Amino acid sequence: MLKETILKVLGKQYAADSMVELRSGRYDLAFKTDDQGRPILLFMGQKDANGKIKGDRYARCLLTDAEGKVIKDHWDHKGKATAQL
Repeated sequence: MLKETILKVLGKQYAADSMVELRSGRYDLAFKTDDQGRPILLFMGQKDANGKIKGDRYARCLLTDAEGKVIKDHWDHKGKATAQL
């Protein structure tokens, strides 16, 4: 489960269709955003000297209705990952 502080960062809007890198607490975060600027793919862990984040990968399950209201919104842990940024 993701902590409340991480979820607060992921609840914000960012630049659309981009890769965002930042640090939150002791974790390096890198996430990809959708066409509306919502984070949808998260890499969380420690960045090494080569710029790779070694840690965990999460994918967002985001379901909206025809009016744009959010029906389902949660993050699924997809396992260990290394992301080259």
